[in-house]
Amino acid sequence: MRGWGTRYVRHVTNASGQPGPGSPPAPPVYLDRASSEPLHPAARQTLLAALDQGYADPRRLHRAARSARLLLDNARAVVAECLTVRPDEVFFTPSGTDAVHRGLLGVARARSRAGSVVVHSAVEHSAVLHATRWHEGESVVVPVDPRGRVPAAAFGEAARAPGVAVVALQSANHEVGTTQPVTEVAARLGDVPLFMDACASMGRLPLPEGWSAAAGSAHKWGGPAGVGVLLVRKGARWGNPFPGGDDLDEASLGFPNVPAALAAAAALQAVVAERDEVNGRQAALVDRIRASVASIPDVEVVGDPVERLPHLVTFSCLYVDGEALVHELDRRGYGVASGSACTASTLEPSHVLAAMGVLTHGNVRLSLTRDTTQAEVDGFLRALPEVVRSIRAEAGI
Repeated sequence: MRGWGTRYVRHVTNASGQPGPGSPPAPPVYLDRASSEPLHPAARQTLLAALDQGYADPRRLHRAARSARLLLDNARAVVAECLTVRPDEVFFTPSGTDAVHRGLLGVARARSRAGSVVVHSAVEHSAVLHATRWHEGESVVVPVDPRGRVPAAAFGEAARAPGVAVVALQSANHEVGTTQPVTEVAARLGDVPLFMDACASMGRLPLPEGWSAAAGSAHKWGGPAGVGVLLVRKGARWGNPFPGGDDLDEASLGFPNVPAALAAAAALQAVVAERDEVNGRQAALVDRIRASVASIPDVEVVGDPVERLPHLVTFSCLYVDGEALVHELDRRGYGVASGSACTASTLEPSHVLAAMGVLTHGNVRLSLTRDTTQAEVDGFLRALPEVVRSIRAEAGI
């Protein structure tokens, strides 16, 4: 057995110690954290421990139910502390999308006597756009600048028009990372409430001020999938837009996944505790990526270079198909996303990139995980120019 091990090592490495012919493929490098973060170790440990105690209906009165209620209340208290809100302003939903829909439409319904108009930026997530289309009322879209940021003055002017029920403004963009001036916009709204989609930034950055309701998604910060967080400020008006009771509580939100909620809270607590170190490290790596990618001919790095999420960078390559880029990079071991809608689910160009007036095809979004290393980034930056050149060559360019 010892001799076999020696022969195996010699077979898979060359003289420099690097993988040689016949070596097993290197583990894939996951660079799509903005879609979903790998489960945080704190979430995994908490989830496994809670499965045997959190199965019961926390609304009942027996012992098992009281145990589940205690876990759920603990999860709510932890999330509240991490996000600097009150525990009774925190509600767990079946997903971040559900939290967006309930938050936005619930505030709009509560304001139906004031009007039915929803004002939102041109770069909101599709969950917000779908909700506004489903809502029985007019939508007013506020354009953004080439970096993806909405002008606060223009947004405030649109919000103060007659008949506006609610405004929707994301905390940060999910495709290009640009943060929005939420607090500045909120100061210009008067009595019009602001709904904030914070799914891209919750846990990653402190929440801005001025919103009435906000939504987050646990799998974006390393919690389990299938857990959303809806925040509704005390004093903010909210009406259930879906079948069920008028109160915002577990009865109207469906049966809670108590173990998953507790695991989501544990992950959020861990992420907030380590975010200064992680954000600093990731921001430096993204700065390196932005500079290196910008040196490739006919490649445009998009989004604000400073006022942005620390872990995300997006760029577009002229004369290159985004789907081809994603597949070729995946073949080389790098999992990235394409904001140019080159996916199996849609053939439409990215509405975010189109609203910014930048290239909508040949687009790649990188989003680093908490464990992304300098070596992994360097490997990607070596592979990317070769991939771009090869795809362009195949197209005769």
